Amino acid sequence: MDYKFLKIENEGGITTLRISAPKSLNALNSTILKELGDFVENIGSTTRVLIITGDGEKSFVAGADISEMANLNEQEGYEFGKLGAKVFRAIELLPIPVIAAVNGFALGGGCELAMACDIRIASAKAKFGQPEVGLGIIPGFSGTYRLAKLIGQGYAKEMIYTGKVIKADEALRIGLVNAIYEPEQLMPAAVEMARKMVACAPIAISLAKQSINENYDLDATASLELENKLFGKCFATKDQKEGMAAFLEKRSANFIGE
Repeated sequence: MDYKFLKIENEGGITTLRISAPKSLNALNSTILKELGDFVENIGSTTRVLIITGDGEKSFVAGADISEMANLNEQEGYEFGKLGAKVFRAIELLPIPVIAAVNGFALGGGCELAMACDIRIASAKAKFGQPEVGLGIIPGFSGTYRLAKLIGQGYAKEMIYTGKVIKADEALRIGLVNAIYEPEQLMPAAVEMARKMVACAPIAISLAKQSINENYDLDATASLELENKLFGKCFATKDQKEGMAAFLEKRSANFIGE
């Protein structure tokens, strides 16, 4: 599929995906969401780490496309929300690490897209928010779920009920992002983090991600049992044998993803 709104680069197992709709500050319309869904479905085995960012200097994703949403009826609104939620869930469930390099505005659907990624790092100029109530709607791409999980119900309710937009330093303080960089340092930092992940055992990372994601909604007993099972599965891989042999032999490991 040829993409109108996605720019994709791959080097050394690291794929960088830029959402590019400059006239709307990369706002998400149904076409962009479908392109994202197709990309995720067909990402391929050459990608070990995915970095998602926005094209340009101003915006990661400025929200969902209000011009498309304005005249939707109840059923159409439901379908549009379901499309976004499905795509973001597919990103969350990718068996590889996904880094959001938030280069500017991450509002509404943009904040929700960032939260679907495993790790968020931000430009010092980035701004985050779920301002939907000011438009007469609520977050529709899983924002009420993920924001509360990431920063707690108190902060999440304050952000959503007031629609306030926060700067990168506050996003760092409340745990919405992992780190802040000067704009010119953001992508190099994302790539450096990705390279560290590429150097590690891919099956182990995938199983660790599965354990963390599925533990979201389990009680302690079920969570620990899941972790134990996935821990055990690591010992059926060649990478585990190689990693521990390399450690004991005081050399660098050569992981092959098997």
